[in-house]
Amino acid sequence: MNQDKLTEAAPAAPESTGRKKRKHQHQRGTIAEWTVTVLLLLFGTTTLVQAFVIPTGSMEDTLLVGDHLLVDKLAYAPAGAMSKYLLPYSEVKRGDIIVFRYPVDIRQTFVKRVVGIPGDRIKIVNKQLFRNGQKLDEPYKFHKTDYMDPYRDNFPGQPYMSLHERAQEMLEKHVANGELVVPPDSYFAMGDNRDNSLDSRFWGFVPRGNIIGKPLIIYWSYDTTTERLAEPTIGLDHLLDLAQNFFVKTRWKRTFMLIRGYRFDR
Repeated sequence: MNQDKLTEAAPAAPESTGRKKRKHQHQRGTIAEWTVTVLLLLFGTTTLVQAFVIPTGSMEDTLLVGDHLLVDKLAYAPAGAMSKYLLPYSEVKRGDIIVFRYPVDIRQTFVKRVVGIPGDRIKIVNKQLFRNGQKLDEPYKFHKTDYMDPYRDNFPGQPYMSLHERAQEMLEKHVANGELVVPPDSYFAMGDNRDNSLDSRFWGFVPRGNIIGKPLIIYWSYDTTTERLAEPTIGLDHLLDLAQNFFVKTRWKRTFMLIRGYRFDR
C-alpha cells in the first residue's frame, strides 16, 4: 500500500523520460516483490514451520527412518496479548508428539510422544505404562523384543550405573511411593518403539523451553538407513542411492500423511 501511494504521488514527467522512469520503477518493483517473497519464505521456514528428517527408529511404527516432516513451530509458542485470539496456540497435552532440543545436547533434535505432563505420576510395570494409578491403553506403542529389562520395563527402578546424571537426579528428587512425579514446566516423553528408545527414562524430563513444536505432515518418506541420515552432510552413497532408487524407495503411501497425537479419554 505504501509503495502505491508513493507512486501515485510522483510528479508528472515528459513522455520520453516518463517511459524510462516507469520502466525503471517496474524493474525496482519486481526486485522488491521478489525480495519480499524470499524474505517471507525464509521467515516461514524458520519461524512458522521447519523441516526435519527422522534418523532413528525410536518412534516406529508411527514415524519411520527417512520420514521428512514439517514441524509447526507456533503450536506451543507463548501467546501474545492479541495473537492468542488469532492463532491456534495450545498447551502441551498427553499423547502429543513433540519435537524438542535434546536436554543433554541442545544441538541435537529429538521427537517423542508426551506421556506425562506436570503433576502426573508415572510408572511402568512389566512394560505396561500407568499414569496417576490408571493402566493406559496405548494403541500407538510397539514392543519389539521379548526379554524384560529390569530398568527399562519396570520404571522407576534400580538405575544403570552408566545412566546419565540428569536421569539420576530425576530418580533422586522426583520419585514418591514408587512413582515418578513430573515437576512444573517439564514433560515425560517416550518413543513409541518402547524397547528401543532413548527417552526420558534415560536422560530425564523435557524442559518446556526445549520444545520446538509439533510435527504436522510427512511431506516425503524415503527408505534409507540411520547411518546415512546421521551424516552432517549428504554423503555420496546417499546421493547415488537417491539417483538410482528414488521412485522405488520413496514410500509414496506416506507422502502428505498427517501426523496426529493421541487423545486419551482421561
